Amino acid sequence: MLIESFGAGPWLTNCYVLATGENSECIIIDPGLGAAPQIREIIEQKNLKPIATMLTHGHIDHMWSIFPVASGYGIPAFIHGDDRFLLNDPGAGVSIETKNALMDMMSTDDVFAEPSDTLEVTDKMTLELAGLSFTVLHAPGHTQGSILFEFDGDRKQIFTGDVLFAGAIGRTDLPGSSPVDMDTSLRDVVLQLPDSALVYPGHGPASDMATEKASNQYLLRVASGLSAL
Repeated sequence: MLIESFGAGPWLTNCYVLATGENSECIIIDPGLGAAPQIREIIEQKNLKPIATMLTHGHIDHMWSIFPVASGYGIPAFIHGDDRFLLNDPGAGVSIETKNALMDMMSTDDVFAEPSDTLEVTDKMTLELAGLSFTVLHAPGHTQGSILFEFDGDRKQIFTGDVLFAGAIGRTDLPGSSPVDMDTSLRDVVLQLPDSALVYPGHGPASDMATEKASNQYLLRVASGLSAL
């Protein structure tokens, strides 16, 4: 699988462009602030044709460019139903301080609304797009609609959004977050992933599940029956 990525905006949110290879269809995951030009550059360099964009959750740093990207290419946007409201009201998912800061960053060109073709995904839904087969895994905690994308292959590739990072997990002190739900998701979803699986998070470097199970202090706490935090 071809995986192109870059850090978008001041949060360096990982945006991914996935395809079976060059000269093929592709999927875009989490187009954050200012992501559109870099997405376009990858598409042109690799001669790709976008057919879908997908969100691991509805926080603004992951969906800032979802409207222009989906509308510009005429492709659907996939999101879990529990986070769909954030497409129209991104400030609802952040603190008051962050919301005020975002107001200063926004320009008159920014559009925060559902793309015309917005589709909801559900837990354990299987999809085949751009020649790639994958499963949606609902993992609430960071947001109520947080999901993982588990791509099939000899070695599974998991796009974890802000549920799991290399050596860390996502915040649970934001509006809509839940430490209790995060513990459940880490125990019942994340820790059940195979050790060989590669992890592509919403921020920071890639990892693998063997490393995370052995050294991620939050997973170790949950695995021992404690709360992650």
